[in-house]
Amino acid sequence: MMSFRDDRLATTPLPPAAVWLIGEAMEARGRQELYTRQAPDLLKALRELAMVQSAESSNRIEGVTVSASRLRPLVLGKAKPQDRSEEEIRGYREALALIYRDFAKLDVSPATVRRLHAICQAGADDAGRWKKRNNEIVELAPGQPPRVRFTPLSAAETPAGMEELCQLYRQASADEQVPPLVAVGAFVFDFLCIHPFRDGNGRVSRLLTLLLLHRHGFEVGRYVSLDRLVEEERTRYYEVLRQSSEGWHAGTHVLDPWLLFFLGVVRGAGREFAERAGRVKAPRGAKTALVEQAIAEMEGTFTLVELERRCPHVSRDMVRLLLFRLRRAGRVECIGRGPSSAWKRVGRWPGEKM
Repeated sequence: MMSFRDDRLATTPLPPAAVWLIGEAMEARGRQELYTRQAPDLLKALRELAMVQSAESSNRIEGVTVSASRLRPLVLGKAKPQDRSEEEIRGYREALALIYRDFAKLDVSPATVRRLHAICQAGADDAGRWKKRNNEIVELAPGQPPRVRFTPLSAAETPAGMEELCQLYRQASADEQVPPLVAVGAFVFDFLCIHPFRDGNGRVSRLLTLLLLHRHGFEVGRYVSLDRLVEEERTRYYEVLRQSSEGWHAGTHVLDPWLLFFLGVVRGAGREFAERAGRVKAPRGAKTALVEQAIAEMEGTFTLVELERRCPHVSRDMVRLLLFRLRRAGRVECIGRGPSSAWKRVGRWPGEKM
């Protein structure tokens, strides 16, 4: 919650690199609609691959592994867990499935956080329960004694801390003063600093990342494993957490190292999805529907350039042609002349923002 207090996120300037990464991620989100129309069979395969990799990578980060021959049956099949490690793999799969299916219904609340923990830690005595004892984040390095890297919020402070974090996140999202990706990154970071559970905090943090991104329309985690991307940068992951957590209790921490890492993961997932799905030819009508949806989502008037940014995989000539067709059909109106002229919708459009 320390990253949200005193309107810190709204008043702290973002580094230029973060602004660029957000723009890249927004463009990738705009392409999702087109890609999801193109090849259902390909997307089904990507969904299955992402679920398997996520269950494997997230648990492997926490030191939990299972044999390759058991992984896919546990995640995609009906194989019954044979030991504690397999129970945790299966539990993470169930939590992923819940998010994919019901993300719009899962509110950002302590109850949801505990529910995700209860599912992915099924079988543990304290599954779904806040920690009862204070904990420490300890760094283990080969040939060196254990070193306390960070002391999280105390057990006594944890329930109130999680309540405040969820409340401040909901408020920041409703006020729309903070870019959604920044709010999501800050929420996940503060969750890790609170470290509300005895075990399983890393897993739940990655589940929360997936959930919050889905709620903001960034569904790339359904097709590309965010957990795998984090695991591939595990050393840097721990380093940026260390850097950004310094001074967290006093509210003097610098979020930039963590935020740049987090945004880089989201951007990387978007690029990987585009590279895979973009190879498949779009069916006729998909680009028209994409442009029309972008127009429906515009607030007030808009320009040709703004519309192009929303539809990066549609050529300027096609965007212009579709606008002229829509104008002849009486669905849009052009205000002014030339490339910089403004356009606006006419009448009620399906999917239009209220």
